[in-house]
Amino acid sequence: MFPIKSGSVISLMATLEGWLYLAVILDLFSRRVVGWKLGESLEAELVVTALENALVLRQPEGGLYFHSDRGSQYSSQAVRKPLSVIGANQSMSGLGNCYDNAQAEAFFSTLKTECFPDNHLFASQAQARREIFEYIEVYYNNQRLHSALGYQTPN
Repeated sequence: MFPIKSGSVISLMATLEGWLYLAVILDLFSRRVVGWKLGESLEAELVVTALENALVLRQPEGGLYFHSDRGSQYSSQAVRKPLSVIGANQSMSGLGNCYDNAQAEAFFSTLKTECFPDNHLFASQAQARREIFEYIEVYYNNQRLHSALGYQTPN
């Protein structure tokens, strides 16, 4: 059995009411979004909540590979501690190398292409939350076909 591999990254969403930040954790095998959190702050708690959601959903055994970019949130003790507790191996992209986290970056490109308004500006934070929830939980994980999965959905 291969260890579970996950990828994570944070992206920002513009609204007329201010910025929102989205942390996403993907299962790199199935491309499924297994944890995510949308918040108003870039604090480590954003990633911690996304990670907790992923761990509750997947309950991985030791040996998980958790890959992320080099953001301070991911190197924080708040994120490293739960990964250590479950016996996960943490890895980070090379300095300035977005290609090391290509699947997570590709997810955000797809999200922004398929979910965002044409001007990439949501009318409100509530609209952004609603649209992103529906995109991830209804469409992306359950209906969107992926060529890398033989044209199946992540679920």
